[in-house]
Amino acid sequence: MSTSNLSTVDGTDRLCVSERAQCVPSRVLHLRQLPADISEQEVLSLALPFGRVSKLITLKTKHQAFLEMASEEAAVTMVNYYTSATPTVRNQPIFIQYSTHRELKTDNQRAQASLQAISAAAVHSGSMMSAGEGRGLAPGQSPVLRIIVENLFYPVTLEVLQQIFSKFGSVLKIITFTRNNQFQALLQFSDAVHAQHAKASLDGQNIYNGCCTLRIDFSKLSALNVKYNNDKSRDFTRADLPTGELEPAAAFGVALPPYGAAAFPPTFHQHTGLSMAAVPGSLVSPPRVSLQVVPPAVHSVLLVSNLNPESVSPHCLFILFGVYGDVQRVKILFNKKENALVQMSDATQAQLAMSHLNGQRLHGNVIRVTLSKHPVVQLPRGGAGQEEQALTRDFSGSALHRFKKPGSKNFNNIFPPSATLHLSNIPSSVSEEVLKDLFSSSGFTVKGFKFFQKDRKMALMQLASVEEAIEALIALHDHQLDHNQHLRVSFSKSTI
Repeated sequence: MSTSNLSTVDGTDRLCVSERAQCVPSRVLHLRQLPADISEQEVLSLALPFGRVSKLITLKTKHQAFLEMASEEAAVTMVNYYTSATPTVRNQPIFIQYSTHRELKTDNQRAQASLQAISAAAVHSGSMMSAGEGRGLAPGQSPVLRIIVENLFYPVTLEVLQQIFSKFGSVLKIITFTRNNQFQALLQFSDAVHAQHAKASLDGQNIYNGCCTLRIDFSKLSALNVKYNNDKSRDFTRADLPTGELEPAAAFGVALPPYGAAAFPPTFHQHTGLSMAAVPGSLVSPPRVSLQVVPPAVHSVLLVSNLNPESVSPHCLFILFGVYGDVQRVKILFNKKENALVQMSDATQAQLAMSHLNGQRLHGNVIRVTLSKHPVVQLPRGGAGQEEQALTRDFSGSALHRFKKPGSKNFNNIFPPSATLHLSNIPSSVSEEVLKDLFSSSGFTVKGFKFFQKDRKMALMQLASVEEAIEALIALHDHQLDHNQHLRVSFSKSTI
């Protein structure tokens, strides 16, 4: 199929082939620096692990292509992933960004019919490739992966696995164990597509130079049941789980070096360009994963980037991140106000907030949430100016912490951001119309509303989008409904 002569996008006379880097999400993605003779199948292989491709236009003479994903969510997931793992075709790095175009329009029906046939064939045959690799991805697989680490010369901890696999999506749960004298793990993603992509990209790779080889298969389990949060198992969606009694350090059948910085080679990477003899067991072809693996540490401070500096405030971040843990301090950087530091109560809450909020849209921007190198958020010194002091807030004594009570039921109601909000603490005097008016007068589009049948103090409110629901939660959580009752807002797993 040749699509290089397609000429109309959004009704314009020709494609813009030198678009500036875009930060505004779009279903249409712009690919640059492609090999001159790249095939449509190779372009599709970069996108299909993230979802269906609606349209494709290749400009082979310009070494560029435009593709339209079936949903903006799939496009955002794809861009977020390739930001941390540069895609490569035939050892050539490919650059992917959002296009200025909101959709692709073409009259070449035969070309697009051929595209759909290629997409369907790739999925049906299991020959779907990831970033130029020939590894199969079958649809409908489990979100749970079974991982075996072979040639275990250095320690591999639960934190190391979480750091590696979270580059491919939200890691919800991990269980590690030793079986047949081998270190193994079960790891659950939030979505089977993320598990597919992680398996395709990491199976057979070494964590450290020449050792600790990952062997990855899909588990027969559809979900993991984690009872304890400790060094052997972790449920990142349940900060309330007990630690249990830790077993003595498992003997993996090999001599392990002393635990500490000296025990960890500096990087986890693929030795692109080195021979198989130079690095036994390492892969030579793409994709290249540029991930730094460092000794595990307790991280409770998050770095939040790509914020909208015109709209963000410490209070706004306190309310949003407070859905996933008790926020202690927030600092918006004075000289770079699109970045902020958020200090959670502990590392588990930080991981939980990162897994749920990274890649979400806030005030029009897709935010990025990563672990910070800072152990704590420092308060401004006495000589700081008034603006700098206003950008840092200490919330340690706030009455709005959701998880300060041990065993709080809030631990059981932590869900990813969704368009449906759970409202609680509603006075009996407040009607459905009053609540709808509250949200609509604040600029939000109410799509549905339903009181709980057994408890009228609670209700579900469905808004137009996840982004709108995030902003509504920030704006209306703790809103005073009568003289002594304040509205409680959280994300719901249910829909109306």
